[in-house]
Amino acid sequence: MDPETDQLRIGFVGAGNMAFGIAKGIMSGGNILPANVNVSAPSNRNLGRFQEMGVSVTNSNTEVVCGSDIVFVAVKPHLVRDVLNQVSEHVTKRHIIVSVAAGVTLATLEELLPENTVVIRLMPNLPCIVQEGALLFARGSHAKPNHAALVRSLLLRCGLVEEGPEAWIDIHTGLSGSGVAFVYLFAEALAEGAVKMGMPSSLAHSIASQTVLGAGQLLRDSGKHPAQLRSEVCTPGGTTIYGLHTLEQGGVRASTMSAVESATERARELGQKSATRK
Repeated sequence: MDPETDQLRIGFVGAGNMAFGIAKGIMSGGNILPANVNVSAPSNRNLGRFQEMGVSVTNSNTEVVCGSDIVFVAVKPHLVRDVLNQVSEHVTKRHIIVSVAAGVTLATLEELLPENTVVIRLMPNLPCIVQEGALLFARGSHAKPNHAALVRSLLLRCGLVEEGPEAWIDIHTGLSGSGVAFVYLFAEALAEGAVKMGMPSSLAHSIASQTVLGAGQLLRDSGKHPAQLRSEVCTPGGTTIYGLHTLEQGGVRASTMSAVESATERARELGQKSATRK
């Protein structure tokens, strides 16, 4: 076990998919034991899967904060202000507060918490559940490099973990947080195309998912630009270039870029609403 992490107590306020995925990743390395993790939610609906991992659960956010060193605030953006107002008096200098709420800025978080609180803003994505997530975090004004290193070491089992300026967080939301759904839509369309041409639906969806998985792994592991890999699949006058021409005629490239832009702008809007709500 890592001596820097094996005694840490980790809390999650909120028990949705992001909290579940991060908790699974954090505990998969063996440095954080289930006995040192506590999760709160207003109802018991989502707590069962945490209990199956041996994690302590409660309906009290205050209990989680008081019993944790690092607290992941994993609630919907519109609930962040109410949750932090509820628990802020229990936040001390020992705490690291990690928010995964889309659009809620570091400035808003620091305003809602006691002075000098260490705050980190994190944006994960759904594949954290299978430890293949893409996570980007930004440090608040009181978070030091050692705080970032600690959070990074905890999250490494969740997937790719990167640090960057806060301005990138909303972009990451559009690219990867929402981008997962864009990939699912494309996979669905691939499968439906095969069904249209006569393949059974279950087989088409199985092959489509494996195609997306294999293409993604090759893209990640080869280090090549997507355009280079795409050109390697194409042969002059072959099937792939004909299919790509049809996709370009349909505007798939521009539509995808616009989808990332729209999701990014929406994340920024959520942040503005959170900042102005009292």
